Amino acid sequence: MEKKGLYTEEELEIFLKWFTEQKLPKTMQIDDATYTPDLKETIISLTGQARLCFKNPKMQGCIHLLNRIKSKLEEQA
Repeated sequence: MEKKGLYTEEELEIFLKWFTEQKLPKTMQIDDATYTPDLKETIISLTGQARLCFKNPKMQGCIHLLNRIKSKLEEQA
């Protein structure tokens, strides 16, 4: 997974758009400790949070989790 610093608004929108172009499974075991029973709803929630918090380096957890989901989806493809 590529480490990314803070995103510009344009970079964030390009990153988030990637998720709308994917066929998503209903559920996902993101890692050993993270499971979502509704991946689509999780992505919607994280996307909203990312749009609000992307400029704050202390509030990047939602973006890090989206990156982990993206990596997992790419592995499964």
